[in-house]
Amino acid sequence: MSIAAAGMALFLAGCSPEVEHRGYVPKPGAFNQITTGMSKLEVEGILGTPSTTASVQFKGDSFYYITSITTSKAFLTEETQREVIAIRFDEAGLVRSFAQYGLEDGRVIDVNTRQSPVYGEDTSLITALLRGAKGTQTGPMLQRKL
Repeated sequence: MSIAAAGMALFLAGCSPEVEHRGYVPKPGAFNQITTGMSKLEVEGILGTPSTTASVQFKGDSFYYITSITTSKAFLTEETQREVIAIRFDEAGLVRSFAQYGLEDGRVIDVNTRQSPVYGEDTSLITALLRGAKGTQTGPMLQRKL
């Protein structure tokens, strides 16, 4: 009977979700301490070293603090939460703007095809066939809505 109980315990342990935190671990209330006009050194003193940085057309740098939380159950892994803190600096190295983003703010990109969805380009095969060449109008049955 003990072998069956051990087997059942092992089975249930395999079904319990495993939560894993990756990347930057935010300090409670740290983001609220960031203000416009702070220096890079002050930002690093509050938030720590950024996950990654970027420079855009020599108009200032950006710091990105990226947090990801995944949940694994059996062999399936799902990202349940992502948070990105973006801080942009001006040419003098002072905070110009800052924002916090989550999964709901992003778009899913299919990395296998290296294409992101383009709004208006997700037409069906039937729509493409009915539309025909450029400038072709649909008949009255479709009320010219294609």
